[in-house]
Amino acid sequence: MKILFIGNSFSSDLTRYMQDISGGELFVRNLYIGGCPLEWHAENLKSGASAYEYCENAEKIRMISIPEAVEAEDWDYISLQQVSGLSGIPESYEPYISELIAYLKENKPKAKLVFHKTWAYESTSEHPSFASYNCDGALMYERITSTVKEISEKYSLPVIPSGDAVNAARMMPEFSTDGDTVITRDGFHMNIPYGRYLIGLVANKFFTGKPAAEVSYVPEEADAELCGKLRALADTIL
Repeated sequence: MKILFIGNSFSSDLTRYMQDISGGELFVRNLYIGGCPLEWHAENLKSGASAYEYCENAEKIRMISIPEAVEAEDWDYISLQQVSGLSGIPESYEPYISELIAYLKENKPKAKLVFHKTWAYESTSEHPSFASYNCDGALMYERITSTVKEISEKYSLPVIPSGDAVNAARMMPEFSTDGDTVITRDGFHMNIPYGRYLIGLVANKFFTGKPAAEVSYVPEEADAELCGKLRALADTIL
């Protein structure tokens, strides 16, 4: 199964372990520009600029354009997402997402389009975009949830619920904001390895339908027992 992500650093977090978790069932590539919103993706599509790092397991293979990447494989799925700071702001999506969807449907009609729901920032995050949500993680999650619901229903896009998994992980003692370890590494990107592992598990189940409990892969630097708890958590999300 071949999957292309058109994203940014949050899709880098998502895709880091997906191939390993799937045991080779998934072929995953990510188009990466740090902090890239839908508006930039739409502009880059029109210009045909080779502005993206074409990545496997969050590592650059080469530079590439959106049209080149779309034609590179017979993709089964193509994923879109908004940049994290704008994910809960509905007016930031249009007309850019409609332009991207129209292009993908015309040029890759057999690929199924999906949307990646990203996560809220940590309550202690110093990300400048956090001010749009009154520096309130719960409010940010609420707005992302309502906005993604609106957009996904409008365009009939199945949703990869990374944001829901991260929100749930924050309820675990191991990853509470007041604990020694949080689910993010800098207030907004995923903890390495645990945050990336969790959302990779959710994405694997989303695409393959296989329970996270059946996954045998554990990142080399991770604690096996804690990874087991994350697999159990992932199975409550989907």
